[in-house]
Amino acid sequence: MINTMFVPQKQKHIMETPDMGKWELAGYEAALPVTEKSNPITREIDKADPVQIVHLLKECDAEIFQEEDDTLVNYKRLYSASVLQTMMDVTKKVEAILKDPEHSLIILSGCGTSGRLAFLLATSFNKLLKGLHKNPSYAYIIAGGDKAILTSQEASEDNPHLGVEALKRVCAGKKKVLFIGISCGLSAPFIAGQLDFCLNNLDVFTPVLVGFNPVNMARNEIIEGWHLTFRQVAEKMEEVQETRRAFILNPAVGPEGISGSSRMKGGSATKIILESLLLAAHKATSNNKEVTAKNLLDWMKTYEKVHKITYSQGKMIAAMVKQAGTSLEKMGRIYYIGWQTLGVMGIIDASECVPTFGTDFSDVRGFINKGYKEMANREGDLTSRGPEFEISHEDFMKNVLPDVTENDTVVFIFTLDDDLLEIEKLANQVKNKTPNLHAISHVTTGQYVSANIKKTFASVMSMTWPIVFFEYEGFFLQKFQRELSTKWILNAISTGGHILKGKIYFNHMIDLKVSNSKLFRRAVAILQRFTSRSPIICQEALLKSIYETDDLSDEIRNVAISTHTTLAATKFKVVPTALVLLTRNCSVAEAMSRIQAKPVVRETIDRYLTAPGRKRTADQIEMQRDEENE
Repeated sequence: MINTMFVPQKQKHIMETPDMGKWELAGYEAALPVTEKSNPITREIDKADPVQIVHLLKECDAEIFQEEDDTLVNYKRLYSASVLQTMMDVTKKVEAILKDPEHSLIILSGCGTSGRLAFLLATSFNKLLKGLHKNPSYAYIIAGGDKAILTSQEASEDNPHLGVEALKRVCAGKKKVLFIGISCGLSAPFIAGQLDFCLNNLDVFTPVLVGFNPVNMARNEIIEGWHLTFRQVAEKMEEVQETRRAFILNPAVGPEGISGSSRMKGGSATKIILESLLLAAHKATSNNKEVTAKNLLDWMKTYEKVHKITYSQGKMIAAMVKQAGTSLEKMGRIYYIGWQTLGVMGIIDASECVPTFGTDFSDVRGFINKGYKEMANREGDLTSRGPEFEISHEDFMKNVLPDVTENDTVVFIFTLDDDLLEIEKLANQVKNKTPNLHAISHVTTGQYVSANIKKTFASVMSMTWPIVFFEYEGFFLQKFQRELSTKWILNAISTGGHILKGKIYFNHMIDLKVSNSKLFRRAVAILQRFTSRSPIICQEALLKSIYETDDLSDEIRNVAISTHTTLAATKFKVVPTALVLLTRNCSVAEAMSRIQAKPVVRETIDRYLTAPGRKRTADQIEMQRDEENE
């Protein structure tokens, strides 16, 4: 058991954390879970310049490390004693698995960003074990299979049966399985199905749910083609947790900087929590010592240093945000050229832009040295599946670089331990095509970027990390820190670039891809928020936009949401078109024509929402929400 007497009421923070947010007040957007609320910090981020955008995202990311405030809603936070207790319990389960790799397995599973992080963590910890001459103990599951690591496969997460089938395949023959299901909003049916299967087979499985909403805010609608809601599964896990046979890790980390965009804080907090407890378990196993609360706190506190080091480069990050925005505004593209797992971080960030901002896969792309060999994904080389699966540097040089123009932005991501001659050679070839060539370089204290490298790039952002003196796990901790730092920087570049392009209204992604049930419900909520129309009318407008018709048949109205989202996933600007329909009371053809006539989505929406007699400020919208909640 954890000695809670050890845990102080207030932690001594390495970096500044913001004051408690308005989102923690009991009545703030009460109908929405924490992960779907709008963050008061960023409510007018759509009007911010690049420096302001980076500062606002910095403040949002700092909320991850905030502590409980007994005077406000009592959300559990990252450093809460109950969260640390659960992490301790899970760490002990990890230790038991590591001692019997032949018959046991740790499975990490998720959808979208959560699945990509499950892939990254599982492969990283298997590499750690390999370096110690031990057999692998980790496996990953991602909804949609390995192609979902690289491209948006949002529809797969709506099927709990697919989740169970994938789980059975991966753990076949194992006697003990620690299953870690990641669902930031406690909402993914794919994960709900897996957790329920584990709960019904506790002789083999110990299920762990990782997310960032309280259980009473878990999604509570019956899952299509199933008999349960996610909340019912989570409530059952709460009951079983009393006997230490299931666990829920769900600290609140605050609303996302862009509402509902769990790729940001949700992804970062997932990385921090799981890497901390898994590293602590590995260290305890190798040293044959019991993990303490102080061990876990020390691991997690190192990530506060990552926040401080990363955002100390705020001005340089802002300059890259500005350049990314300029490229996107000119119909140019953004390319990440990375090495090792930093290349994976670039691929992950790029893959998230399609569902978040409604972009084409070619707008933001990531490439990695050695391609799939470096990725080490289970299904191997996927290149034959299409151009969006071409991810090696060779693919970039052969198939992309010939078409790169001066409107494109290219960002190299590497450490000084990578092949610098290769980096310089590749960069010089890119430089011949575009002057917008930048670098993110991770260096260790005492290392310096050479003059040759510096003069090759328009700018080089050097992230300096302290020398690691401790054991083997320490090397991986620094690797994980560099990954998180890179994640924060790339999230800022891609998010900030799309803000400047006009893809965000207030802090809402108004041009999202409506590609699964969660995004369908989010789209309806966005329409309701900005038009004050009823949910039924907003859903009708959304369906008219999806089906491109002014007359909805009963057949369309009555089919399953999955039918709507399958079609919507192939369409662009579905939500903006629905917004124009609601504000102009016009035909679908007219709404689509008005959207197409003005490529900057935010300006089009703002024009209709602030027309004479309809002027709406962020404060007015918020006042109306409060009235509705009352």
